[in-house]
This record gives sequence, C-alpha cells and structure tokens, in this order.
Amino acid sequence: MTNQVKFYQTGTFTVGNRLLKPEQRSVQASAERSNALNSGHRACQGCGEALGARYAVDAAMRATRGQLIAANATGCLEVFSTPYPETSWQLPWIHSLFGNAAAVGTGIAAALRVKARKAGQPLSTVRVIAQGGDGGTTDIGFGCLSGMFERNDDVLYICYDNEAYMNTGVQRSSATPPAARTATTMAVGEAPGADFGKGKFLPLIAMAHEIPYVATATVADLRDLEAKVEKAMAIRGARYLHILVPCPLGWGAASHDTIRLARLAHECGLFPVFEAEHGEVTASTPIRRQVPVQDYLKLQKRFAHLFAGDGDAATIARIQQDADKNIRRFKLLPQGETA
Repeated sequence: MTNQVKFYQTGTFTVGNRLLKPEQRSVQASAERSNALNSGHRACQGCGEALGARYAVDAAMRATRGQLIAANATGCLEVFSTPYPETSWQLPWIHSLFGNAAAVGTGIAAALRVKARKAGQPLSTVRVIAQGGDGGTTDIGFGCLSGMFERNDDVLYICYDNEAYMNTGVQRSSATPPAARTATTMAVGEAPGADFGKGKFLPLIAMAHEIPYVATATVADLRDLEAKVEKAMAIRGARYLHILVPCPLGWGAASHDTIRLARLAHECGLFPVFEAEHGEVTASTPIRRQVPVQDYLKLQKRFAHLFAGDGDAATIARIQQDADKNIRRFKLLPQGETA
C-alpha cells in the first residue's frame, strides 16, 4: 500500500482573481489558505452553508494567523461535517448544544483571557468564533446570544441563515420568510405558508445592543464576505455576522442556483447587505440591477403555491412591499432612485 496524498490545488489561482495583486486575492485563491472546512464532509450538492462556512472560517484563520477556536451549535453544519468518528474541521472545534454556542464561545474567550493575564499579556492572541444556523441562533440560542452581546464578550458569532430548521426536516424558524412553505407551515388554507408579521431579523436586534460590529453578507459575494470577516476579527468585543446561505433541499431549488438565489435575494431587496457599528449603519451594498421579488420567488418550490393557477398577486405584492421597505431603510438604491 502506498500513502495517498490528497491534492487541494494549493499553489494555484484556480479560484479566480488571476488579474489581482497577490495581497488583493481571495483567501481561497491563496496557496496559504487553511482549508479549515476540509473535503469529505457530507453536505448536499449546492449547499450554501458549506460554501459560506469555508470562506468565513478560512478568512478568520488568515486574520488570526491560525490562532482560532470555533464553537459550533448543533445543526446542518455540525451534522454534515462531523459524523462520528470523522471530522472535516482543521482547527480546534467544539460542538455545543443547539442553543448555547454563544455561551460556549464566551466561556472559551474567558478562559483565554485568564491564560493571557497569567502569562503577563494584556490580551489573548487566540481568538474565538461561534457559529450556528438560523434555528440555533434566532430561536433556541437567542437568549445566550443576547447575553453575549450585552456583556460585549470578545467573540465573533456567525449565523448561517438558510431560513428554516433544515437538519430536522425543514420546519419553520423565526427567520423563515412570510408565505414560505415548510413542514410546519403548509401551503394550505386561505393564507398558505408562513404567516406575515412573525419572526425576526436578528441583525437589527444585534444593532440594538450597540455592539462594536454587525454585518450581513451572502454567498453571492464571497469577497465581501471575506472582507467583513477580516474586519470583524480586527475588532475586540462582541461581533455578529449574518450570512444568507440558500438551501437547495429545503427551498426546493436547483443545486446550481445557490449563488443565483443569494444574488437575487439582495437585488430584489428582501435581504439587505450592510454593515453597522455601535448601533448605526455605516455602509450598505447598493443594488446594481433591481429585480421584482417574483424573479427570486419563482425559482423556489417553497413559494410554488404563489404561482399556481391564477397566482396569488396580493401576497406577492405584500412581499414586494417588504422588499421596498428594506431598500428604503438601508438605502440600497443609488441616490435619487426610490423603491
């Protein structure tokens, strides 16, 4: 038997950016990328979460020169990356319960702070991230996360938002959009799908805590995602990054449409991409080509009931109103244009 060596194309520029200077290239285009989420995981084809996690954690690894510890909530990301006794993680990685990733991250940060003080150092050089899906973040883990924000603990929390409890059978979470069909919000009755007026947009709640840094991103703009992670890791205190990661299985979408869906979610206004510091929006990514919400909704079977028969124009118009509100609130169109 000869030893088999896996080849990850390190030393090449196969992930784009060929015309950029080395210091401007994506983390994934660098020969020094860490491959923190390595091959062999069992994510579905086209999984937005696997893509988002790979870029986010590798960017954090580069920003900390590999001095990073991760706490990971139960959910799709944990299940597909660590089927016992295997793991795809290439960094110190701790599996928490469904709802306490923020608390575990806080505990790790506290231990590192004590170790640094005993060594005569003002701050630890080892940094901490905590991560989970929307269910473990906006629902089950919301109390622990709010506590982390309130104490301003030195942790970057990353939420990979696929808008439902995908790991347990596509049940509604508080991040599920109105009118979406899930296993617990069936497309039946006079108002099929998830109810309007329920749920929460957690980035705004994070901003209300006036923590040092809050940002949103999508897997459609991975350079933006990397830049926001690196910026967050340069800041001390509580930080929150909310990443939209389409789920082909739960959304009923083609696996090759993951990036397209993430881009359309921003371009129609349903998912605003912005940054905030100490409770105030400091930057937003403008919509380059505004599209109607139906261009986004039609690609997903979870909204198929809105287009069946004569269609549900009233519900689509109501979703469009939500998108237009985001466009106005976060100033996503060039000056002078209105939603």
